[in-house]
Amino acid sequence: MAASRVSPRVDPLMVRATRYAVLLPLAYRSVLLPVAWLSVALDAGAGLALTVVTWIAVAGNIAAFAVRLRVRDSTGRVTWFLLAADAVLTVLVCVVGPPGGAVALVSLTGTVALWTMCHGVVAGVVGALAGVALLGRGEVAGLVNGAGLLLVAVVTATGALILLGLGTRIALAIGLRIGHDSERVRTERVLHDTVLQGLEAMALGANADETEPRAQLARLRTAARAQAAELRRALSANASTDGLSAELAALAAEMAREGLRAELALADIGDDRLSEARRTAVRDAAREALRNTIKHAGTREVVVRMEERDGGIAVIIRDHGAGYDEGQRPAGFGVSESMKARLSEVGGWCRIESRPGRGTRVTMWVPY
Repeated sequence: MAASRVSPRVDPLMVRATRYAVLLPLAYRSVLLPVAWLSVALDAGAGLALTVVTWIAVAGNIAAFAVRLRVRDSTGRVTWFLLAADAVLTVLVCVVGPPGGAVALVSLTGTVALWTMCHGVVAGVVGALAGVALLGRGEVAGLVNGAGLLLVAVVTATGALILLGLGTRIALAIGLRIGHDSERVRTERVLHDTVLQGLEAMALGANADETEPRAQLARLRTAARAQAAELRRALSANASTDGLSAELAALAAEMAREGLRAELALADIGDDRLSEARRTAVRDAAREALRNTIKHAGTREVVVRMEERDGGIAVIIRDHGAGYDEGQRPAGFGVSESMKARLSEVGGWCRIESRPGRGTRVTMWVPY
C-alpha cells in the first residue's frame, strides 16, 4: 500500500494518500526537534556537534516537507534519497548526542514512522531494532524507555496507515454512490428532454392531420429521426465545442422541425469561454423552455436572446403566448427540477416570469 513504485496491483489512490501521510512524521520532528534540543541545552548543555546536526535535521525535515508537496515522485527515487539522507542524519544525531537523549529519541521515532509508512511494518520493525542498537550505549532504563517509544512509533504509523486506508475506501465508496446518483439524474434529464418531450410533441393533434395526412406523417418521421439522433448524442455526451451560440442555433433548427419558429438575437461575445458543464446546462434548460412553449403557450413563435451580463452569459427566451399565473402553478419537474436545478448545479440561476395573456419570459444565467 505504501510502495513508492506503483504496480498494477497497487491502488494508485491509496499510494497518493499514503505519500501525503508521511508529512505527519516530518511535521512532528520539525516541531519537536528544536524543543528537544532546547531541553538538552538547558539541562546539561548541548555541544556544538549536537547543535549543528540537530538544526541540519530540522532544516532537512522542512525541506523534505516542501519536496513532498511540490515534487511528483513517479519513480520513487526522490523518496529513497530522502529516506537515506534522513537515516544518515538520525545516526549522526544519536552518535553525537547523549545516549537515549530527547533529541535522539525524537529523531529515531520519526525515522521509524517514516519507514513504516513508506515500506510497511517489516521495515518499521527493522528500523526500530536498529534504533535500539543505537540507544544501547546508555543505561538499561533509558534503553527500555527508548525501545518502548520506538515500538509505539511503529504501532502508531501502522494505525495511521489502517485509518488512512479505511478513510480512503469510505470516501471512494461515497464518491461512487454520489456519482451513480448524479448519473441517474442526468439520464433522467436526458430522457425527459429528448424522448419524453419529443413523444409529447409528436402526440399533439393538429387540423392538418385530416387535411394533409401524408405531410403530417413525413413531419412525424422527421421529428422521430431528430429525436433519435439527439438522444444518441446526449447519451454519448459528445457536446459541441463551437460555443453556446452554435448550440442555440442548432437548437432553434431542431425546434423548427417541430413547428416552433425561434428568432435568434445572439450577441457576438466570448461564449466559448464557458465550460462544457455550464454550456450543456444552459442548452438543455433552453430546450426545456422551448418545449414548454410548444406544449403550453399556444403560440409557434419565440425570441431567443443571448447577452453578456454580470460576469457571465444570460439567455432570455420570450414568447407572447397564453402565459400562466406562476404563483398558483405547482412546481413541476420541467421547471423546478430540470431547468432551475441544472443551472443551480453549475453556479447559475433561472428566473421564470409569466402572466395570463401576457406570455412568458425565461431568463437563464451562468458565470464564465
